[in-house]
Amino acid sequence: MIRKLICLLSLFFVFSLGNIFAQQKEVLIYHPIQTDNSGNIVPWFNPDPAIAYDHDLHIIWNFWFNMRRDPNGLPYYMNHQVFNPNMDDPRGIGGDQFMMAMSSWQLYYAYTGDENVKNNLYFLAEYYLTHGLSPANCKWPDIPFPYNTLIYSGIYDGDMRSGKGVAQPDKAGSFGLELVHAYKIKNEPLFLDAAIKIANTLAANVKTGTATHSPLPFKVNVFTGKTALLQDDEIIKSKDTACYTSNLTPTLQLFFDLIQLKKGNLTAYKTGASKILTWLKKYPIQNNRWGPFFEDVGAWSQTQINGMTCARYMMEHPQYFPEWKTQVKSIINWAHTSFNNDKWKKYGVIVTNEQSIYPVPGESHTSRQGADELLYGSLTGDTSYYNNALRQLNWATYAVDFDGKNCFPFDEPWLTDGYGDYVRHYLRAMATYPYLAPAEDHILSSTSAIQQADYKGHFHKYYSVDFTEADSNKVRLYYRTFDTTGNEEIRLKSKPTAVLVNDKPLKETVNDEGYTWTALEKGGGVLWVRRKNGNRVIIE
Repeated sequence: MIRKLICLLSLFFVFSLGNIFAQQKEVLIYHPIQTDNSGNIVPWFNPDPAIAYDHDLHIIWNFWFNMRRDPNGLPYYMNHQVFNPNMDDPRGIGGDQFMMAMSSWQLYYAYTGDENVKNNLYFLAEYYLTHGLSPANCKWPDIPFPYNTLIYSGIYDGDMRSGKGVAQPDKAGSFGLELVHAYKIKNEPLFLDAAIKIANTLAANVKTGTATHSPLPFKVNVFTGKTALLQDDEIIKSKDTACYTSNLTPTLQLFFDLIQLKKGNLTAYKTGASKILTWLKKYPIQNNRWGPFFEDVGAWSQTQINGMTCARYMMEHPQYFPEWKTQVKSIINWAHTSFNNDKWKKYGVIVTNEQSIYPVPGESHTSRQGADELLYGSLTGDTSYYNNALRQLNWATYAVDFDGKNCFPFDEPWLTDGYGDYVRHYLRAMATYPYLAPAEDHILSSTSAIQQADYKGHFHKYYSVDFTEADSNKVRLYYRTFDTTGNEEIRLKSKPTAVLVNDKPLKETVNDEGYTWTALEKGGGVLWVRRKNGNRVIIE
């Protein structure tokens, strides 16, 4: 009897222990993996992506904004590319660190109306302009250096691998484009002047391009004009692999924006844009040779960011790419073939590796892939990517810790991947499918730069707004844009009682100037505003 009792107790213990182990969940980066009833991954914070994504965006921004300062008095992110909680990381900034942040903050400001976001964008632009440009009298003048070779100097003067005096022209194009955006937000002529100078240098150096040489090199010494060797070791010392990168759509759009503004050397911009556009169509879009992007890699590498950045540009500018539907699908499929990571396939998701030379999944690259595939599906009706695209965005939320720290999986909290090159992908996904945004008042997208965004309860800022104190009681959202013609997509808690443009009520109509409203099952709905003769909008 005793033996039977011991045996039963032993079986009970084993069974209970088995249940405990079965209940334990696999931890992904910071959090145990959460799933739906079908076993597919959902976001860590809340199973509703709208709530989870919004939550993560806010804590990510707060972490960035409140990051500690370095011994030189600058915020930590102005000196380093990786966050370390216990000591200062010995590496300088990432090559696209500031431009990525400016790109995200432009969207996040419209989404929140937080003036700190807009001011941080200005700070990044102004500090970089005054501490990071090549001399006006060199062969590649007035373009930004992508690295601070002396970490605490507060000066950006070279490249992480190739040393002092070396710049990355593709990153200069990105900065120039973000300066145009900043100019449109702030109406600051100095931003526009600097963007013109960057564009002038790039346009003067654009070549026709071949299968092995892109129209602009990946790295160049601004003083000698020579293309810098990409590698810094003995592996392929004789091979110049820094003459090629396909990350040229930001430069292309910089030229187009200045042409539209009728500012700068328009003839040179048209010629440069034509060469870049022709080369993209003839080479990488056809052969998927997208090449390097990252500053810390010392050899040739295929990168997902280059291919998918071009794919999104094609989707957003189909007028330049008549065959964009089939070509973008080819790029998406190439990205899957080249960078798929099925480690979490049992949770219903295939995620995305960073690049060929570092085949590790990244939260930035996975969220980019997801957001871009959602856009492709919404534009074409091809839903084959939808489920995995959404789950990629869900998967990438696990990189965000409770405090807003954002860690590259199996690596470190990179201030490029986890911030500027992360936030924008979720905001873009919300703009594609508004039900991915919470049932609150948020501007999701605009065809123009949002200069001012004031949400209910936040009208009393340090400047005066464009309506009276009495009117403010009725106002839910006020915003002002750069262009007097444009369209906005806005998530609202409920249907507005009135929409006014420059104090003139708009009609609810699907045609011409006006607005349309679509209710969503999850609550609230989406407002589309179409402006033709004004840039000040009041939603009551």
